[in-house]
Parts: sequence; structure tokens; C-alpha cells
Amino acid sequence: MKDVYVEVVSKDTIKPSSSTPDHLRRYTLSFIDQITPHIFMPMALFYPRDADLSNLDLHDRIKTSLSETLTRFYPLAGRIKGNSHVDCNDEGVLYVEAKATCTLSEFLEDPEPGETSKFLPFELDDVNELAFAVQVTTFSCGGIVIGLVFAHKVADASSFFMFLNSWAAIGRGSSDITTPRFEAATIFPPETFPSYTPSRGLRKKNKIAVKRFVFESSAIAALRAKYSTEDMSVEYPRPTRVEALSAFVFNRYLAATEAAADPNKVCTVFHIANLRSRVDPPHLENYFGNMSMPTGTVISRDTENGFQGIISPVRDALKKVDMNHVKCFRESGAYLKFMTDSAERFKRSEVVSLAFTSLCRFPAYEADFGWGKPVWIGSCRLLYQNLVTFFDTKSGDGIEVLINLDEEEMAKFEADKELLDHISSAKVSAN
Repeated sequence: MKDVYVEVVSKDTIKPSSSTPDHLRRYTLSFIDQITPHIFMPMALFYPRDADLSNLDLHDRIKTSLSETLTRFYPLAGRIKGNSHVDCNDEGVLYVEAKATCTLSEFLEDPEPGETSKFLPFELDDVNELAFAVQVTTFSCGGIVIGLVFAHKVADASSFFMFLNSWAAIGRGSSDITTPRFEAATIFPPETFPSYTPSRGLRKKNKIAVKRFVFESSAIAALRAKYSTEDMSVEYPRPTRVEALSAFVFNRYLAATEAAADPNKVCTVFHIANLRSRVDPPHLENYFGNMSMPTGTVISRDTENGFQGIISPVRDALKKVDMNHVKCFRESGAYLKFMTDSAERFKRSEVVSLAFTSLCRFPAYEADFGWGKPVWIGSCRLLYQNLVTFFDTKSGDGIEVLINLDEEEMAKFEADKELLDHISSAKVSAN
């Protein structure tokens, strides 16, 4: 589906149903919040038409439940102030109503990330102090898409889905609602960065292409077998779905673009480690904020030996990410130096790198507001180059991969024969 036309019908502001108490008006950003780029992360949830709800009733339910949810997640209704805190002033979130000229099934025939961006309330590089915003777009068939953007400076994926599913639960009248804890700054105390301005990720001089590739369960099983090791001393000789797919994507990227041909270039991969189970006390699933850290791994350019060349070193790097790791980065300034040096080396083309982030196993398809679960969850054109994002398919056994590359590199990558042998149709069912 190409050239979707979306017309904005109205704009509104949704405020919390109850005022935030004075003693909660300043929400201090944690150290990890501070070093997180000030970018907006998108998500689009697609739903078929509900014959029992009028368009007016649907919007009323979304607005009312959002207002009630913002009382619990009050920082999202505030304004981000620099790199220090959120002013929880109850100014509210932007709420946009729009309509699209196509039907839901027409769009889902081949949903393109660039077109999905039209369902968001504003461009992802729009610099503002908002923590969260919503656009609800109605298709000509009566189906809808709820487009969401949230400031990564305030929340990571775990926090976002905690909010989203609490909002959906309130919408359908459920009492199964998580109580968030806004205490991340007590675990990761903030720091003063006199000369540090987090990057927004946009590289205007580069033309970034974004493509979506779907790997069915059979293809993933084959890749897990391909990248398994026969070394029985290894605790988990069979890689996870994400490990195997990461190794395969990086292998095909190097092969298709001949990126490893220059022996002077260093090959690196980045992954995100969730700290919630690695802190003391552990299992802080209901803690709101950024509680994840990226880790970079230098890997062998001999990626045919995928387990020893990619998977094993990445596992070793992720194991090291714990409270002491964060404390060391915070106190020594190592994180800032690492990110600055990596960015400079990337600009000088000294590094061949892909960054991987996985939203698999998150409860994305559980967001039922009272008219059923979404038929598809999609992301949009992101601002970062060389970024790979994994999403579960609705069935849960396949994985959708969203890849951002330079346009010339993407043309080579998407034509790679071995890649094409593993991917399936991009069509999504509207039922």
C-alpha cells in the first residue's frame, strides 16, 4: 500500500482525571534517563471496526480511559525540562483525531514503515517537551489505528508497555492494573553533565531507507540450528530466536555490502540489556523509566562461525551489565567517552556496526481496550541509521524485522539471495 492520505480532523489535550499532588510535581530523571537520547519512540496499533461502537463512543472511551491512566502515570502528562527532570504539571498529552482514505485491509496488504509514520501525532524529529502523544486515525472501513509516540528520555519499552496495557485495562473496565513506581533515580542517581547534549539520532546528510522483513517460525528454527554449537561445555548451545536472527542479519549485512572487506575496519554489534532483573533488589518490573543499558561487542569478521564469532561474545558482554557496570560508567564517565568515541569512529567509517533492539516477548498484542486485540502492531521510520528492531508476529512464533540502513546499502541488502530465501510475505491479515 503506497501513498496513504491522512487528514487531521481535530486536536485536543487530554489531562489527568485527578490533579497530581504537589509533592510529586518534580520527577527526577535517573542517570540512565539522562544518557538516553532525547528522541520519540513510535508504536501503531491497528484494530478492525467494532460494529457495537460509534466513532464518537470509541473516541470517548479512549479519551476517558487515557485521562484516568494519566493520573497513575502522571509524568507522561508533564513536560520534560532539559536533562534533569519532568515538570509534572498536568498540562496533558496531545490527542489528534484523523481519517485515512484507504481501508484497513488495503493498508495491511504491505504496510510500509514510512507510510505508518502518517498515523503519528507529529514527526519524530519534532523537538518539544512532551512526554507522550496520541493520534487516532479512522480508516474508510471503520477500522482504526492508534498511533503513539513517547519520549525515550522518560521511558523504555518495559515502561511503555506497562503504561499501554494499564490504559487498555482501564478502557475495557478491568481491575488488573499495574501500579508503577517512579523511583528509578534512587537506584541510578542522576549526574551533572555540563557539556553533554544527548543526540537525537537524526543524520540529515544521510538518506535512510527502512524496510520490514518477516521471518516465519520455520525460517527461525533453521537459523537456530545453523548457529548452534556442538561444544557441549556451553550452557545453552542452541541460540535463542533473537540471537540467531541477529547473527544472520549481521552476517548478510556484511556479505551484501562487503562491509568487512576492509581489514582496517572493526566489526561491532550493540544490544540492549534490561537491568530490572540485574539490580538489587531484583525483579523491579513495575519500576518506571529507563532501566536498560546498551552494550557494544567487537566481533570476528568470520561470521560464518556464527556461534563463536557473534553469539558467544555478545552473551559475554551482556552478562557483565549489572549494577557495578552502571556505577562504573556513571562515576568514571566511561559511558560518555565510549559513545563519543564510537560516534566519531562511525563517522570516519572506521567501524562496521549494527545496533539491535528486541521488542519480542513484550505484551504488545494484549492491548485490548474493549473492542478486541490489535490485528497488527507496527513501528515507523526511526531516526537512527544501522538500527535493527525485532517484533513478534501476532501468532508469536515469527519475528518481524525493521531495518534502517543507508539507501545504497539497503538496495544491496534487500537483494541478498540468502536473505530472500529466509523471508516470507509482508502481508498482514486484517482479521
